[in-house]
Amino acid sequence: MSIQFVLLPLFVEVLLTFGVMFGMMYFRTSSLQRGETRFEHIALREPNWPVRATQFGYAFANQFELPVLFYVLTILAIITHHADLLYVLLAWIFVVLRVFQAGVHVTNNNVRVRGAFYGAGALVLFIMWVIYIVRIVLALP
Repeated sequence: MSIQFVLLPLFVEVLLTFGVMFGMMYFRTSSLQRGETRFEHIALREPNWPVRATQFGYAFANQFELPVLFYVLTILAIITHHADLLYVLLAWIFVVLRVFQAGVHVTNNNVRVRGAFYGAGALVLFIMWVIYIVRIVLALP
């Protein structure tokens, strides 16, 4: 499997993280410029942002939870030559679920739907890790 195909889902996840970050920056800056939020009310990370800024802020923070395990696994799979077609397919499923989860988070924020996408993504990532661990421990190709 070519390195481009293996890294492409990771690149999409990185771009998702930056996209959510830019959205967070836009809504926070707009809130400060309009005077809805004052610096002294958020200086110590108090959660005093308007709803949209808060949605993007939490969605951004969420990009540093499960995806960190995805990044590590991708690097390990490349280094150990275990990044095959199955890995890439599961990686794409994980990333698409992350995109859907982030989309729900920053729009209607339906917790049930968002949680379902999060849970499905977590399950896919867990399966990816189990496959990788079994292949490494049993010295499988």
